[in-house]
Amino acid sequence: MPIMTEPETLAELIDDCASIPADLREQHQVAPLPPAPRAWTVDETCHSQVAGLD
Repeated sequence: MPIMTEPETLAELIDDCASIPADLREQHQVAPLPPAPRAWTVDETCHSQVAGLD
């Protein structure tokens, strides 16, 4: 029975993960994209807050 050791380098970890059979790996669905942002508008209230800051 082979003795399993912790990988000591990133390359060893990648090799270990690559040897896991595909049917044992979790399959994640791609998350949907967020909705497009709404158009930004400036109303009088917003404009009055910065009117004197020039």
